[in-house]
Formats: sequence, structure tokens, C-alpha cells
Amino acid sequence: MNPESQAQRFWKRNLKLIGGLLAVWFVVSFVVAFFARELSFEVFGTPFSFWVASQGALVVYVAIVVFYIWRVERLDDGLVGRGD
Repeated sequence: MNPESQAQRFWKRNLKLIGGLLAVWFVVSFVVAFFARELSFEVFGTPFSFWVASQGALVVYVAIVVFYIWRVERLDDGLVGRGD
């Protein structure tokens, strides 16, 4: 496989990954926060909607970044390993 096709394959996979992670970001940022107002229970002594907006979303954002780094490193290793 030539280097150009490997690079195209890498970027195709990378764009799919980015699209999926942006979908998760959108759901956490807008969908969950929107519907959380209707849920009337408390998490750690605060209303669920407040907890999602102030704490839960931040945890998911950090998890998205960590997952992206881990996955792209695996994609890079696969690309470099096959070319040698």
C-alpha cells in the first residue's frame, strides 16, 4: 500500500472518529441538558439539571479528549507499523 493511500485511509478513519465524538459532545451539551430540566431528582444534593451542566458534562468532555488521544495513537501505530 502506498503512503498516499495510507494517509487517506488514516484521515477517513480520523474524520469518522471526530464525527462520532462530536455527536457525543452534542448530545451531552444540548440534548441531556435540555431534558434534564424535566427530571426532578437530586445528585449529590443538587438538582440533576444543575449537576449535568456543571459537573457531568465536564467529565464527559475530558473522557472524549482522552478517548480521542488513545484512538489516534492506535491509528498512528497501525499506519507506521504497516509502512515499515
